Amino acid sequence: MDNKIIIRGRRRLGGEVFVAAAKNSVLPILACCIMSEKEILIKNCPEIADIFSMIEIIRAIGGSAELNDGTLTVNCKNANPKLVTADLTSSIRSSVFILGPILARFKYADISYPGGCEIGLRPIDLHIYGLKCLGVKVDESNGMIICDGSMKKGGVVDLDFPSVGATENIMMAGVLGSGITIIRNAAREPEIVDLQNFINFLGGKVHGAGTGIITVEGVSALSGGEYTPLGDRIAAATYLTAVGAAGGDALIKGVAPEHMHAVLEKLRRSGCEITEYSDAVKVVSGGRLRAVHKIETQPFPGFPTDMQPQITAMLAAADGSSCIVENMFENRFKYTAQLTKMGAKIIVKDRVAVVKGVKRLTGACVAAEDLRGGAALVTAALAAEGETVITGVKHIDRGYDKIEYVLGSIGADIERRQKTE
Repeated sequence: MDNKIIIRGRRRLGGEVFVAAAKNSVLPILACCIMSEKEILIKNCPEIADIFSMIEIIRAIGGSAELNDGTLTVNCKNANPKLVTADLTSSIRSSVFILGPILARFKYADISYPGGCEIGLRPIDLHIYGLKCLGVKVDESNGMIICDGSMKKGGVVDLDFPSVGATENIMMAGVLGSGITIIRNAAREPEIVDLQNFINFLGGKVHGAGTGIITVEGVSALSGGEYTPLGDRIAAATYLTAVGAAGGDALIKGVAPEHMHAVLEKLRRSGCEITEYSDAVKVVSGGRLRAVHKIETQPFPGFPTDMQPQITAMLAAADGSSCIVENMFENRFKYTAQLTKMGAKIIVKDRVAVVKGVKRLTGACVAAEDLRGGAALVTAALAAEGETVITGVKHIDRGYDKIEYVLGSIGADIERRQKTE
């Protein structure tokens, strides 16, 4: 049964938050473990729904995976790829990541199409195109992706768009075996660099992550060991934005500020005082912010699409009008209908939203329909007058580990209850 979150807003926030490892790092790293026959420990791992779904997928192919006290222990020595049930792959978009690792180790892979997402289409055409560039034969039929990697080799992949998922999948596909794989127009996100570091920690040979060209030199095998992924920049930025909206003084630890510069710059423009440290960011906000003329989502190092809903919610009660342009996903403004129930004035036309700041948001009963849209509702509720009840909490749980505890620890009046109706 899904839960609901109840927030009584207008509480000033203050204190410290330490963020766990990034969801968008742990998911491909967990898939990458399929290529090793040794035990691997992933530290500082959050207990979130998407990671538990990937754990189930690892188990479904014969591997073992256990998450205890922040340490994820994985052993894929006995993995024996077989049909992964549709209910598993449909539950998580990132299940597509297992294609590259399974092909690298076992030379074939059959999986059902991965699940979609409420924010819009996320076609896997670039993943399949990249695998074909490496000599993999791909047959798509009856909802299945059937890959024959018996002739897999090195190759050059020119991506039409710097897709994070496609870049990571192609990287992993080239790790084992002979030949050199070159990915051009590769995504540059910090999580790409983290995956490279993890692969190289296990004995792989990947270079160029963080730039537009990544080179993968095939190796015969990968080892094991203990690895700590980078901190979750999206979770950290969400908490910074929440403090900005509600007002307060908080230190968000465990994340590199350089991974969030586009967000930090917009927070500063809105009137927040931001101080950067080597692995932390401090935010001070009076709770009454000013509009930001224009925010446009772009691939890294631009403003991340995963932070667009949260900052829109923050600006809903700012002085003036803000313009938000969403370039990545066509349906990412669906959550704005819920914000209007709280008194927000937002006009959406195609991929542009104009946010006219109101004096104050008010509590309401709202429903989360996707992960970051749910985080936006939490952000708005913290700044709103009165009580807000948020349903659809399962979406929020996909990317935030016990968000009510995190925000409660810095002064939010927030609780989770079991939904009874």
